[in-house]
Parts: sequence; C-alpha cells; structure tokens
Amino acid sequence: MKVLFVASELFPYVKTGGLGDVMAALPRAMRGLGIDARLLIPAYPAILAAVEVQGVAASFPDLLGGGPARILQAEAPGLPLYLLEQPAFYARPGGPYGYPDDLAQRFAALAWAGAHLGRVGATDGWRPGVLHGHDWHTGLMPAYVAYGDGPRPATVMTIHNIAFQGRFPAKMLDSLWLPPRAFTPEGVEFHRDICFLKAGLQLADRISTVSPTYSHEIQVAGGHGLEGLLSHRRGDLWGIINGVDRTVWNPARDQNLVSRYDVRHPGRRQPNRPDFQRRLGLDEDPTAPLFTSISRLDPLKGLDLVLENVDHLVARGAQLAVIGTGDPHAEGAFVQAAQRHPGRVGVFLSYDEALAHRAFAASDVILVPSRQEPCGLTQLYAQTYGALPLVRRTGGLADTVVGLTPETRAARTATGFVFDRANGWALGEALNAAIDLFQDPQAWRLLQRRGMTTDFSWEGPARAYLDLYATIAPKGD
Repeated sequence: MKVLFVASELFPYVKTGGLGDVMAALPRAMRGLGIDARLLIPAYPAILAAVEVQGVAASFPDLLGGGPARILQAEAPGLPLYLLEQPAFYARPGGPYGYPDDLAQRFAALAWAGAHLGRVGATDGWRPGVLHGHDWHTGLMPAYVAYGDGPRPATVMTIHNIAFQGRFPAKMLDSLWLPPRAFTPEGVEFHRDICFLKAGLQLADRISTVSPTYSHEIQVAGGHGLEGLLSHRRGDLWGIINGVDRTVWNPARDQNLVSRYDVRHPGRRQPNRPDFQRRLGLDEDPTAPLFTSISRLDPLKGLDLVLENVDHLVARGAQLAVIGTGDPHAEGAFVQAAQRHPGRVGVFLSYDEALAHRAFAASDVILVPSRQEPCGLTQLYAQTYGALPLVRRTGGLADTVVGLTPETRAARTATGFVFDRANGWALGEALNAAIDLFQDPQAWRLLQRRGMTTDFSWEGPARAYLDLYATIAPKGD
C-alpha cells in the first residue's frame, strides 16, 4: 500500500505544536508496518538546509498564482519526503503561518500538489493509493481530488484541532482553482465562506481525529460549528489516539537531560530537578512538590485556572514553573506571580525544546487543565518521564490518564489526577490531592512506575490507521 501524508509541519525542522511531532513519527511507524508511506511538506528554508534533494517529482509553470513551483524528492532519516518548492510562498523567514495576505493560496498550493501526486503521480511512477491530509492546511486536497480529472485516490482527513478551520472569502473561489459547483453546502461552502477544513471533512472518504473521546465531543459540542456535519458522517469518523516517539522522548537516551534514567533506575532522575529549578529561578528545594505547565498560553488550555491557584499552591509549600507564550494578559499575570513569589514561581515566556525535555524529567506534576484537548502529547510525555499528569477530563486527556480515586487506588490503575469542571475550585481540589499524595513517597512511586511502563508507542495507532486505510484503499495499492 502506498500512502502520502500531507502536512504543514515536521519536527525537528518546522514545529509550532504537536502536529510536527506526529508527522515525524506516524509515517515512520507506518513504514515499520511495511507501508510505503511518504510525506509532502512545503520546502521551508530550514528543511532545504537540512536534507539532500534527490530529484524533481513534478514541475509547474505557475501554482495558485504563486509563480513557478516544483515538487522535490528528498529524504529525512527513515522517511522519504516530497518538498513543495515555491519561493514566493515558502522561502520567506518566520513561522509557517505568517504572511496572512496569501495564506489561503499558500496552503491551497500544498493541497493541490498532494492531489496532483495522487492523481498523476511522481515522475518516477510512484503514485499513492491513499492521500492523508492533516488539519485545515490540507483541507482542499479532497476537493481537488473530487473536482479534478484522472484517477481518484482514496482520501483521509485528520483533525488535530477543530478550532482552526481555514475560512476565507467566497470571492477567492476562482483564485483557489475551484469550480463554481464547489461552492455549495455539499462542497467547500460554510456560512458563505470557503472553509478548508469543512471541505476536507465533507469530501474525504474517511475522517479521523486524535482520540476517541474527542471524536464524540466534536459531534455534540465543541465542534466549532461543524457538529452537524461530523454527526452526519459519524460512520466514517475514527478516533485514534496519538503516540510517543521513543526515539525522541525517552529518558534513558535523552541527550537534553543532566542525568538519564529509566523505570529500573528511578534514583537517576533526581539530578535533573535542581538543574531545572536553577534554570527557572526556583529555590533548589528537594521537598517541595514541583508543578509545571508546558503550554501555549491560550484560553482553551485553561491556564487561567492555574493563575487562580498560584497563591494556594505556594501556601501549600509547592513550586510552580510555567513554560510557554501566548496571550499577553496571561503572560503578564504569570510574571507578576513570579515577582510575588520569588523562588517559588518561575516563568519562561517562550518555548524551548530542550528545556521542555528537562521539565518533564524534573517535575513531579505536569499540569494540563485544558478546556478542550483533542489528544494532547504533554500528558503522554509526562508519564513517559515519570511526572504525574494532572488533567481535566476532556478529549485525549480522558483517554490516556486514569485519575486517582479510592477505586482506582485500590485497583492499582491510577496514573495521575483528573478533574471535571473547568473552574479554579475544581482544579484546586485536584492540586490538593496531588500535594497530599506527594507526602506518601511509596504511593507516589507506584503511580510514577505505572505511567512509565504504559505503552504509548506509535505501533498501536499505526495499526489502527492501517485498518482505516484498508476500508478505502484501492485493491493493489
């Protein structure tokens, strides 16, 4: 079976969130199952500087008004790549989602290139039987397949975060190379706009999202206006949890850590703690439970609930570290909290990949109090590194963390702390439970060990995607 993944991010070259991590791991996991999986991504400068171009798979005199374009063939470690080279769209500095004036054309070009490889194939004859697009940036790919000529590959659309939909004015229909008949509720139209994500959800053969619970949530609430469509297509909607790339996230081999460790040698974890405390300006207190948030400072992430509990955490003898950037009000409030509690609250207003690794290895509790969380990788990384996740029961958090209750404690199934209501009081109760358990080192180590020995590898999710492909892939592909 030949499968082409199409996405806008790929770790370690271009990453703004979990999508980059997924694209670095899932196609490789599929190849490990014998699938000829390849990835199409824009030829960002960081990628071109890091990989060796091996050939040209296709050339176009103009693509979506952005001038000449080529699909280059290249190779990342263990993963064949196709790179959409179009200097007018992708050679500029900055992140992948800047330059809003041509945002629609830029990602329409990516979707069109993916559809071209599916319909026509590369110059060497490789043509995928399945096109697998990820998030709104690739949402028009099923539309270009549906409204185009030639062979029709099977299409899959994965929702990583339904809050981001790619909506643009209807007047852009022609400039996006879409026919007038596409602008209907059965096509790309959504409340009189062109909606990239809606187009993909409407026209793809199958839809997936990144956890079973999230797949149910977006059908009844939290679908940001797309609940009806997803409910209508529930028979085609799969919820498949993400995994952990153990070649990157593995405390036994992680070169970012001061001291590497595994579940058989938990004592080797301890030196990571004072190193991280120093980096965050915290007192090197070995007795204080260390709570850490590694997150975008976004209302959906629930960090305002953490702000409500800062003074309470400090009063109970805990420390708080916050790593992330986003909402200016939240940034300012956390800075003020650090000034109010020097040595007990530390703030790093940016994202640093190496520092994130150190945080997982040093912290006692990782906070993920999200109002909505499609899957979440943070809580998976936390358990892998021996930090207990404290999460709200939503999306993939509900699927991957077993909250401590009298029942789960007796059954020895708990792996963290879970609260339900999205308010500061409910989070505070969960914080209290974590601080209380921290006073019982033996019970704490049991939860820690359970999380570290849980299998969060990509093999299970990859096999689930293989089952999905089998329902739509043309015979022989």
